[in-house]
Amino acid sequence: MQVTPPAPTVLAETVRLALSEDIDRGDITSEACVEPTALGTATLNARERLVVCGLPILEEVFGQVDLLIDVETHAEDGDLVEAGTALATLSGPATSILLGERVALNFLQRLTGVSTMTRRFVETLPSGSATRITDTRKTTPGLRAFERYAVRCGGGHNHREDLGAAVLIKDNHIAAAGGCTQAIERARAYAPHTCRIECEVDTREQLDEALAAGADIVMLDNFSDDEVRDALALIDGRAIVEVSGGITLERVAALGTLGVDVISVGALTHSSPSCDLGLDWS
Repeated sequence: MQVTPPAPTVLAETVRLALSEDIDRGDITSEACVEPTALGTATLNARERLVVCGLPILEEVFGQVDLLIDVETHAEDGDLVEAGTALATLSGPATSILLGERVALNFLQRLTGVSTMTRRFVETLPSGSATRITDTRKTTPGLRAFERYAVRCGGGHNHREDLGAAVLIKDNHIAAAGGCTQAIERARAYAPHTCRIECEVDTREQLDEALAAGADIVMLDNFSDDEVRDALALIDGRAIVEVSGGITLERVAALGTLGVDVISVGALTHSSPSCDLGLDWS
């Protein structure tokens, strides 16, 4: 499965910052215990069933630590692997491998958690469903590009990249603008003609208003399954339908069967548990 990783500049800078907070003062334990000329080999192993994510980051971490470390990967990001699968082998100066171990594992355990959780949501959709599972902007500060990459590795899609990427009118925008209609009309006048207008709605009344004002996309926020069904009948193809709020794995199949266009799940990035990976010395 080929998924484009974060831009090289983003990859390099994020890894640099992570290494800086962990190794700027050196590694007194490895320096004290290991001969500086010693060589070593270690294998990155999956300790549970997971969707691989972060191998380009593994290579970047150890490339920044020591160019003498050889990284041989045995899988690709997006692969579903079983517990015990070897994902990569590292060989080179022992102290350098030890120096980058924790940072590399922190990244990969976090990202495989996101990709694995995303895959569960995607696989819960009914067979043949055209519904998309997407993330939200509820990402870890500084790690958005990485976590959104992990969502793609899991088979999901990304929502807007940042506040400048798309118009998404939410409850506080509506309150500040003086109403749903006013917010949509002002957005329509301001936004370029190439930009769709999305509006979050909390009630049937707001949905009526958003449709009348010409919203291109409506986000049904915290609607029950029955309310989503009624809303779809009312919308009748006049707008793209996104459902958000209170989305659990148990609801995904029902929402996919109803035929919503998008299910956005903040939990993919704010609540996915890290997966268990280990760097085992050979």
